[in-house]
Amino acid sequence: MVGFDNWSSLWDISEKDGNGNSTHGDVMLHNTHNSYVKTEGKLIAAIGENDLVIVSTKDVLMVAHKDSVQVVKIITEKLKADSRSEWELNREVFRPWGKYDAIDSGERYQVKRITVKPGAKLSLQMHHHRSEHWVVVCGTARVTDGEITFLLAENESTYIQVGVVHSLENPGKVDLELIEVQSGAYLGEDDIVRFADIYGRDD
Repeated sequence: MVGFDNWSSLWDISEKDGNGNSTHGDVMLHNTHNSYVKTEGKLIAAIGENDLVIVSTKDVLMVAHKDSVQVVKIITEKLKADSRSEWELNREVFRPWGKYDAIDSGERYQVKRITVKPGAKLSLQMHHHRSEHWVVVCGTARVTDGEITFLLAENESTYIQVGVVHSLENPGKVDLELIEVQSGAYLGEDDIVRFADIYGRDD
């Protein structure tokens, strides 16, 4: 939700079509005028709307009249008061080594799409409460699993057991992309014990 109060200003300076609309991403409009519509994923279709700001990210869909966007902070405060995670957590999270996208979760599992930049490496770490299953979908992974280190290519996978010290590195020239399935009683990001980190992050 942070920064949504700037979308109306973006409409002011953006290139517009013949109906005064500024669109970004997969957008279809009919009989809609003077609106700002942006999507980072799924199609947005607007019919018979005027003077709106419609923004769809991986985390949230916001629809507001252009004159009301500046009070979106009220929604942010309500999210915080209701202990909703959206006010401070994003589905897509950037790290020094790349990023991850939390694409699904349940009571005892979580699924992430992880992207590791060429030459980048996650910290040497372990988890007290979760195991991890990695499936490489693009690129090459160098995996440290306890005392052994090995390479994984596309369509290959490995399983990291609870409590095992492990690491992940991209030794290639293109982005490494993999699907990580976490399972366990606790899946919070604070269940990480770091033993070594090339980016200087503390445990």
